[in-house]
Amino acid sequence: MDIMSIIIQLIAGAVGGNAAGAAMKDKSLGGAGNSIVGAIGGLILGQIVQRVTGGAISADAAAAVASNLDIASIIKNLAGGGIGGAVLAAVAGMIKNR
Repeated sequence: MDIMSIIIQLIAGAVGGNAAGAAMKDKSLGGAGNSIVGAIGGLILGQIVQRVTGGAISADAAAAVASNLDIASIIKNLAGGGIGGAVLAAVAGMIKNR
């Protein structure tokens, strides 16, 4: 788990959360709420995707790889983070408005 992956997952999650809030206006948590919940969801699902697809590496290997972050890992982080953020924001919005 390297810091760049976490940052990408948090940002993608916040964007996904805001996209879900915009798509479901009646269940939106507001801009800040969608961003916070989306970032949390993005980090959670992003880490799960990274573990399942073999992206989890040791600290020593992470230091060696950190300088050359490949496009596949960036795409996995964006996809996992964005989807996780959107899903968690949608679920939280439905629960809030229940």
